[in-house]
Amino acid sequence: MAKSRSRSNAADQSNRVVKVGLTQMACGDQPKANLARQLRLAEQAMKAGAQIVCTHELFASQYFCQIEDHRFFALAEPIPGPSTDALGKLAKKYGAVVIASLFERRAAGLYHNTAAILDADGSLLGVYRKMHIPDDPLYYEKFYFTPGDTGFRAWKTRHATIGALICWDQWFPEGARLTAMQGAEILFYPTAIGWHPSEKPEHGKAQHESWELMQRSHAVANGCYVCAPNRTGHEIIRDPRGRPVNADGIEFWGQSFVAGPDGQVIERAPSDGEHVLVVECDLARVERSRTHWPFLRDRRIDAYGDLTKRYIGA
Repeated sequence: MAKSRSRSNAADQSNRVVKVGLTQMACGDQPKANLARQLRLAEQAMKAGAQIVCTHELFASQYFCQIEDHRFFALAEPIPGPSTDALGKLAKKYGAVVIASLFERRAAGLYHNTAAILDADGSLLGVYRKMHIPDDPLYYEKFYFTPGDTGFRAWKTRHATIGALICWDQWFPEGARLTAMQGAEILFYPTAIGWHPSEKPEHGKAQHESWELMQRSHAVANGCYVCAPNRTGHEIIRDPRGRPVNADGIEFWGQSFVAGPDGQVIERAPSDGEHVLVVECDLARVERSRTHWPFLRDRRIDAYGDLTKRYIGA
């Protein structure tokens, strides 16, 4: 009898297919309208069978980090709060997990770039707070966001064990590895990345390919699925009088995608326009990948101590 149950459980493990949904949209300057648009796209994904849905980064607003301006702190919201309440109701209605990327007001003077994880019953499983905070031209995130203190986390949801990291985190292999080591079968990277229009002719192709290649490498190195929803649209932030603060703004490149454990892109959205991806992920491929390409087995953990240092050398 015990052997029969063992065979049954093995069969169940070999037939675990979950549908993931990624929402890609352009954002305006009205948070309520952005939330309504996000709810519509998330529901569209769920109606198409998506069991786990992930938004792009900071879906409730335009990408305000193009400038340093104190008025944008008013965009932040608590977690739980209005957005998690609305998405939680949708999650419960369809029995779907939701990863929602939000500007979190944790306390007075304490703000984070946060992914809220909602389980299929609509409950808040927890949050991941963005660990790596960029400070580049038009990406002035250090002005707004306190670096995350959650560490890298994986959650056992109703449909799969997942990890969520956020945008700039995607360039760091350590975060992907530490999340996968906790059993994550799918890594989600809510993203807001695009071109500086003046740089696009010379650097645009290489920038996009580097972004995608880096995340595909996480899939290979960790034997898991990687899902990257990105915003689209050309955003120019304006001052209180309605004047552009930067004539060029950012042209977000969309192209949200899902990569399999072998790093191959299963499906990719177009560069512009609203889009919903719904992709089947066969979780048995995770086990096969990790046993056939046993990178986790062959790690030399006895030799990696210097990774916790800032620099090695004279």
